[in-house]
Amino acid sequence: MTGASSGIGRQIAIGLARQHGSYGSAADEAVAAKFVIHFRKNLRGAEETAAAVESLGATPRLVQADICQPQQRRRLLDESWDFLGPPTTWVNNAGADVLTGEFQHETFGEKLRRLIETDVLATIDLSRQVIRCWTDDIPSGQTPPPSMTFIGWDQAPLGMEGDAGQMFGPVKAAVMAFANSVAQDVGPNIRVNTVAPGWIKTAWGETTDAYWDGRARRQSLMNRWGTPEDVARAVCYVADPDNTFCSGQTIQVNGGWSRTHPR
Repeated sequence: MTGASSGIGRQIAIGLARQHGSYGSAADEAVAAKFVIHFRKNLRGAEETAAAVESLGATPRLVQADICQPQQRRRLLDESWDFLGPPTTWVNNAGADVLTGEFQHETFGEKLRRLIETDVLATIDLSRQVIRCWTDDIPSGQTPPPSMTFIGWDQAPLGMEGDAGQMFGPVKAAVMAFANSVAQDVGPNIRVNTVAPGWIKTAWGETTDAYWDGRARRQSLMNRWGTPEDVARAVCYVADPDNTFCSGQTIQVNGGWSRTHPR
């Protein structure tokens, strides 16, 4: 689970732990599932995620890495494999926070560069390394096949006005296109899916103005913001080892896009 120290990433980790925190037959002692909790800088947040995961019966391992650095990407992969063996699930959630984090005051060009480096280039390279390791370590035709999940954006395919749309649109469209393409190459031995959130109330949503709050509500048929827990439920669905007929899919988590003209 990359980028699991807060927000959507934390809730995905918690959701997966709740789903797979321990396993084993009634006659045998339950075995704790293992989780790698990746973070870049937020150690305290990662420790809080790990504590939540552990409370649900799982055994977490914290791994710090800046995935934009090739050697640290490799170390994340090596430490994950050492702890987990070939994992059953890999979730690519890590991304640059250019709206509320340390990069929020940078120029459009600097923000775009950080998004491309983190969300696209680093994520693609890390994913390809994971897939190579799976291919080497898992017999062809293993059931259930391992699962890889990407995080996209529901508005990326069609676009949105403004700087945010011009940054996140091409970046997340690239992520979604890569996921769809790699799914074609690795099936049926590996499942690859994308979860594409809409308006989700993370740190930016908590502090935004009345215009964006109203827009987020109006553009959802459910007339509310989504939550990180909503995204986590979708990730748990596509990543479920029993969900063996789900691959190459993009699941939108936006409460249903409202086509009603704003009043």
